[in-house]
Amino acid sequence: QVQLVESGGGSVPAGGSLRLSCAASALTVDNYGIGWFRQAPGKEREGVSYIRLSDGATLYAEAVKGRFTVSRDNAKTTVYLQMNSLKPEDTAVYYCAVSPFFIQALDPSDFGSWGQGTQVTVSP
Repeated sequence: QVQLVESGGGSVPAGGSLRLSCAASALTVDNYGIGWFRQAPGKEREGVSYIRLSDGATLYAEAVKGRFTVSRDNAKTTVYLQMNSLKPEDTAVYYCAVSPFFIQALDPSDFGSWGQGTQVTVSP
């Protein structure tokens, strides 16, 4: 059973940066990639980014393109989300999750083994 643990959240002013980490255990070749999602109070969970573990191919939501960068370490056990030029609307709990599918869209229903989440708060 894959277990994911997020870390790196915090509070920053608008324009600041944070780097989130998603540490994965028990990954197998069936775990195709890892996605980042976020959920703000009163809103649905939305996709942020995704990285395919085999070749590093990535996906980004339009709202974060050019500001966020997803990457993985060489051992493919930790995935990072570098968040720059943060905006108050980026405030949310950020989650990572794993998918065994070939992902072309950030649909939460295609992902499982969700981490516990890490809070990101961006002040105006």
